[in-house]
Amino acid sequence: MQEFRDRVAVVTGAASGIGLAMAERFAAEGMKVVMADVEAEALAIAAEGLKSKGAVILASRTDVSKPEQLELLADKVYETFGAAHVLCNNAGVVTIGLTWEHTLADWEWVIGVNLWGVINGVRAFVPRMLAGGDEGHIVNTASMAGLTTAPFMSIYDVTKHGVVALSESLYKEFTVTGAKLGVSVLCPGLISTNIMSSKRNRPAALDDEGRFGAGARQFEANLAAGVTTGYPPSEVARQVYEGIRDNQFYIVPAQDEVKAGIARRANDLLELRNPTMA
Repeated sequence: MQEFRDRVAVVTGAASGIGLAMAERFAAEGMKVVMADVEAEALAIAAEGLKSKGAVILASRTDVSKPEQLELLADKVYETFGAAHVLCNNAGVVTIGLTWEHTLADWEWVIGVNLWGVINGVRAFVPRMLAGGDEGHIVNTASMAGLTTAPFMSIYDVTKHGVVALSESLYKEFTVTGAKLGVSVLCPGLISTNIMSSKRNRPAALDDEGRFGAGARQFEANLAAGVTTGYPPSEVARQVYEGIRDNQFYIVPAQDEVKAGIARRANDLLELRNPTMA
């Protein structure tokens, strides 16, 4: 996709972090930006910030785990702008703990946002984008956790591996059908966002969190510290923009020591070794 000015970008999880940085970058490129997020107050503030700079913004509170809300979002986008050219399925949450200590609510919450959110976005927008006939691009936010695994991150890893698999299949389907849509999977490493405080947006109906021990809590603290000193979201947004422009499938803004986990896991598979502990 080469033309960005006056095109329409849809970003979920757009009130903060990577999503907000992508919205800012798309607006800077002259795009009309649809910002969706479950956190209404933060979304309103972020949208007003971009509008004050002259950006054309449509903000919509959206729970991506609910398919009917993604369909409603798509309706709003097409009623307002008549098209969508870039779709970033970006909303994400995390919970840390031992696999067997997670509650069913833990699984339902994280899978609902991280995996079903992408599925729902694809189902709501891709048929309309294809029918529009314009060139376009889908960006699905996975994680380095979609290319590697770690203890205490089973639910998150499951969802992000699912996003990678979905995206790879989508890429091949667009290729064999001759679609004018590209697709990228975004696999960030340590990025300075507030994802470690995801539970602020956890639904009351799914608030039955597992009770985790000291090992999980120490892992969570270490990860939170790494996130705090990670790359700025603007760097991710830059790579996403260039990835769309260059039709690059894998977008991996990650530190070298984090990327090294990809090779370790690949070599374990090739050599049929038990998983290596980093």
